[in-house]
Order: sequence, then C-alpha cells, then structure tokens
Amino acid sequence: MSNLDLKPAPNLCGGNGRTGPVRDVQPGKLVPLGESTVVRRLLPNLGRRMVGAWCFVDHYGPDDIADEPGMQVPPHPHMGLQTVSWLREGEVLHRDSLGSVQTVRPRELGLMTSGRAIAHSEESPHGHAPLLHGAQLWVALPGEHRDAAPAFEHHAELPVISGGGGLSATVILGELAGATSPGTTYSPLVGADLTLAAGTDTRLPVDPDFEYAALAISGESEIDGIRLAPGALLYLGCGRNELPLRADSDSSLMLLGGEPFEEDIVMWWNFIGRTHEDIAQARADWTDGSRFGKVQGYDGAPLSAPELPPLPLKPRGRAR
Repeated sequence: MSNLDLKPAPNLCGGNGRTGPVRDVQPGKLVPLGESTVVRRLLPNLGRRMVGAWCFVDHYGPDDIADEPGMQVPPHPHMGLQTVSWLREGEVLHRDSLGSVQTVRPRELGLMTSGRAIAHSEESPHGHAPLLHGAQLWVALPGEHRDAAPAFEHHAELPVISGGGGLSATVILGELAGATSPGTTYSPLVGADLTLAAGTDTRLPVDPDFEYAALAISGESEIDGIRLAPGALLYLGCGRNELPLRADSDSSLMLLGGEPFEEDIVMWWNFIGRTHEDIAQARADWTDGSRFGKVQGYDGAPLSAPELPPLPLKPRGRAR
C-alpha cells in the first residue's frame, strides 16, 4: 500500500532506547487512499513514529464497496521496508515488478520485502466481496538488510494459539507464546490478530524487552484497563511480562511489538533511507523508470513521485 500524500512530511524516526509500561491512546488520522478508500493512519503520528520496527499502520473499513470499485492503488515504489497486508473482510489483488500476482484473502499473510527496490499495485478484484476491512503495515528493515533482494510471500496458513479465557490469536509475523509465523523477518518483532469472545478475561504472555501497541479492529475491548474503540491505537511501551485483556462482547484487535528500533531513519513517501541522498536517489530512479521495475497487468498509469521538501531530509532519533 502506498502513501498517496502529494506533500509527504519527512518522518524522522528511530533510536532513543526504551520506555517502561505506558497507556497512550492515539485516535488516528483520516487519510484518502486511491480513488475510493479512506484509511485511519495510526503510525506515524504526532506522538510516536515507531513500535519496534513497525513504522506505518493504516486501518481501513469495514467499508461497503458492493457498488464501488473498492481499493485501487496504482503501481508505486518501495525501498528499505516490508509491507504486511492483513484482511478481516474482502480481498486484495497484489501485483509487483517481480511478476507476482496474488489475491490476498482474510487471515492470509501478504508480505512484500522491498529491500533495495520494488514496485507494486493493490486493487479490489473484479467481482469483489461487498465489504472491505483490514490493515496495511510497514516494517523498517535494519541497516544490514535494507538492500536485500526484493521478494513477495503469500502464506495462507498461519499458526493459531488459544490463550484460554476466550482468547484466540493468529500469529501474522514473528513469534508469540511459542508459535512462529512462516513470514520472513529481519528483526525481533511480533504481529498478531487477537479475537476476544464475549466475556474474555485473560492475560497474554509478552516479552518485557519488546515495546507493544494494540490496534482495535472491531468491537470494544479492554487492554491493560484501557477501553479501546475500533480504529484507535494504544501504545503500551516496554517492561510487561503479560498483557491483561477483557471484552464484554465479541471483539478483535491487532497486537504489534518488537525490540525498540535503535537506528535513525528517514521515512518519506514510500521510501525508507538513512540520508537525504538515499531518498533523493530513490525518487529520481522511480521518476526515470530505472531500478524499481514495472508492474504488468494493472489498468492504469503508475503514481508520480511528489516533490521533495525544500530543505534536506535529516535522520534523527524517535520523536516523543
């Protein structure tokens, strides 16, 4: 998924060590995406840029697209990151410059590693389901892997664990409670889809060295005593051995976590680099048609890169 902002702000993030347990609610910002989709952008936000290596989180839907084209995101580039596609309802057709063509469906992992360069498009296929609901996330690649070969993975089967007390968890990426996703990772992290049945009152074991955040997907759940409405993100910090979870009605959320990302990075448009020169070169390469390749089969023109800001982009530590 792309950042379609025509004047994207430079996101200066990373570094700055660890925080103890906190309970910081972020409501999200409404952002148009493509022709007919509006998303709630949870990361980056004014108070927080990253959760572990997770650096971008969009939550969309549930949207009634029965008589609409649905998601239509033209070919666009990525560099220095992984994209994670996660659906609760609907389907998204992925195409990329490696030649991958894959429809991603609910509870299936679509994982794209951009590495040094890749381009892709995302669209609701013809004859799509009437509802679209899901999340799109990015993971920053650490320095030693940011020039890795681009790749796409599709995993239809993911491990599911039961935490007891009404909790079921699908491990999307990384490891949780002894279960490990087949998706490729480059830093210690976790992403999981948690389903809480009505009456859930339990505690989920977590890693005290990880920082965590919870994104409410549907229903209202209570995380560490904080009631969270759908579309909101609760940043939890580090230092927990377990996470209390409660729900009075059926609900679901995403749990994101990882070791705090210690590197300074610059995130601009759909690129992650370490210097202004990294970003400027990536933009030039996309504009002149080199390096990123072409996406075949999408009915439409690729996205044009926005203009760079007037001042040089500077990498800094995590903004507080």
